Amino acid sequence: MTTVLDVTTSGVPREPPREAHDERRTLPKKVWLGGVIVGLYVLVALFAQLIAPHDPLALDPVNRLASPSRDHLLGTDELGRDELSRVIYAARVDILVGFLGALLPALLGTLLGALAGYYGRGVDSVVMRTADVVQAFPTYILIIVLVFVLGQGLVSILVAFTLIAWVIYARLIRGEILRIRGLEYMQAARAAGLPSRRILALHALPNAIGQTIVYLPSDIVLATVGLVSLSYLGLGIPPPTPEWGSMIQAGQPYIHQQWWLATVPGLVVAGFGLGLSLIGDGFGDWIRR
Repeated sequence: MTTVLDVTTSGVPREPPREAHDERRTLPKKVWLGGVIVGLYVLVALFAQLIAPHDPLALDPVNRLASPSRDHLLGTDELGRDELSRVIYAARVDILVGFLGALLPALLGTLLGALAGYYGRGVDSVVMRTADVVQAFPTYILIIVLVFVLGQGLVSILVAFTLIAWVIYARLIRGEILRIRGLEYMQAARAAGLPSRRILALHALPNAIGQTIVYLPSDIVLATVGLVSLSYLGLGIPPPTPEWGSMIQAGQPYIHQQWWLATVPGLVVAGFGLGLSLIGDGFGDWIRR
């Protein structure tokens, strides 16, 4: 059977059709749709003070557990606070923790994984054995223990997430660095006498970061859900700061009468996760082209 190659008469392969080239350069629609969803959440968080109809901390015991009305579109909670305003202001906390709770581990894990993959031997052994120890513990139990030790609050939660979640990024980057370390362009860079830090920064990481970018949106979802879970258990952001997890927990006793108190924050979390999942899936499809 004869294979027909797409070559010119001079034997030089032709360039791929422009349509295929443009398709590889164009981001999938899922990325744009997810970006619009996440962008709306970010805008709501940034302009919460202008969007929220009421002060999220203002108490109104007379109108506690009020049904949705023109003045309170989502009703009021058990202390008479406007539910819609609290949902809007909670976006500031949850989105911030979601992004930082994934970005900080990504930076730490990328650095450690790159060092382990490039230098190998002793550095690799120390980094990977440390990663094994961290992964030996159940994730949420370890987070709860760290929050207990460090104290309740935003900084403690971010530190706990960073100390645990860096492992997956380190393994991803290490694996990619090991794959490309022996390629010709890496050998040429070393033969040219370039410093190791320059080879890592300019030649290795740009070609090894793809899987990390794909995973990052999913990790933002995990960090957000982690905060929601901690707050639901009473270990997250302390009251009276609005936070989606604590709002779900506070509304649970009234789920049969005022179902929206717990349902709406849960749907908001789901919508944020959907947007980030679309971005991650879209980037994965784009990189695999």
